[in-house]
Amino acid sequence: MDDSIRIIETGDCSQSLYNPLLRETYHSTHGALTESRHVFIQMGLEYLRSQGKQAIGILEVGLGTGLNAMLSVEQARIHKELHIDYYALEPFPLSSEIINGLTYPSLLSYDEGQTDFERVHEDTWGISELIVENFSFTKHKVKVEELSTEERFDLIYFDAFAPNKQSEVWELEVLRNVVAHMASGGVLVTYCAKGQFKRDLDALGLEVETLEGPPSKKEMVRATK
Repeated sequence: MDDSIRIIETGDCSQSLYNPLLRETYHSTHGALTESRHVFIQMGLEYLRSQGKQAIGILEVGLGTGLNAMLSVEQARIHKELHIDYYALEPFPLSSEIINGLTYPSLLSYDEGQTDFERVHEDTWGISELIVENFSFTKHKVKVEELSTEERFDLIYFDAFAPNKQSEVWELEVLRNVVAHMASGGVLVTYCAKGQFKRDLDALGLEVETLEGPPSKKEMVRATK
């Protein structure tokens, strides 16, 4: 799949990727960094931290470029009281050529960004590693449909391609398995606000909120178990 993927610049001058086979970008073309900060960090990680949560297990569905992971590492470096265990799924890893062309570390607020970015992409699959002392990271080369672990997560970054591009990821039974891996009080955040998706989350017993989306996108979803 990497052969056809190319790096693009988005509206806030941060990069994303375009996959012509799916005719889809990895992030909003209006701003990759802005979207990730709003949807996953502000409405997810910072939301839990504001409620007094300090030990947070995160599951990311769709590691992709590693932008969400990097922004989460940044939060761990800023807030030393946080302890984050990050568990990422990515069945189709990007090539080193594409990864080396991404400039996300230059957008972060600390000097070790390049080293952390390399660790996210170069650490061994299936092995938990410490990126920093309060941030452990594990990535798995499996589809969300194959998710199976004893872990129960406080926060889900549901960042798969859109339902009209990758419909199998958004099916009710897949969502049921994801919800089963959420801890009580756990939160799922995503850029998607499709009506059927929200109805499915509601049917699975989650409290669904439709929140203001990032710039150029009217809505997003946060759902609590």
